[in-house]
Amino acid sequence: MLRRHSLYPAELRAHSIRIAHFAFSVPSAAFVALALAGAARAQVTPSASSGGYGLSAGVTGSGMYVQYGERKMVGITPFFDFDTMRHIGIEGEARFVQWRQTANLHLTTYSAGVRYHVNFHHFQPYVKGLIGEGYFNFPYNYATGHYMVVTAGGGLDYRFGRSRIHFRLADAEWQRRPRFTYGSLTTLEAGSGVRFTLP
Repeated sequence: MLRRHSLYPAELRAHSIRIAHFAFSVPSAAFVALALAGAARAQVTPSASSGGYGLSAGVTGSGMYVQYGERKMVGITPFFDFDTMRHIGIEGEARFVQWRQTANLHLTTYSAGVRYHVNFHHFQPYVKGLIGEGYFNFPYNYATGHYMVVTAGGGLDYRFGRSRIHFRLADAEWQRRPRFTYGSLTTLEAGSGVRFTLP
């Protein structure tokens, strides 16, 4: 959906509201999931294969190729991971691609989905599939488009000793906006960062 700008400060306020909503809703959902999981574990006898769960949060910095105008931009992505010892988990992220703009073109995505990981000593490779909503600010603030975003990606984490610190050595994503105004739009991302396991 494409919407012409009528008052740019109003768009800034709306954008701030979306950021605040993500900041409060994501941790709330994660802690509700933890509470439900804890209650479920208290009512059943754990088996050798049931394992446990872990909640972590972090941030990555990344470079992104945007097909629209063949731009190369820089963004930041706060995220959370909710994992189980059965290798299946949930990931949620908010990606803000705001730096190295030209003509004030920038984009934001809010996505969540499933991730699969395995552990090799201190290393943890993973793959993920996400879906969400993306906001695309067209050049010179001409309009803002809201589009469904489909994401496929993967990466590699490294745990620092026995600590709660994990270095996200590599994270790569392919994103597609299939209903973009001028035909489907692809973006490619590569970055690195850090995540912390929560107690």
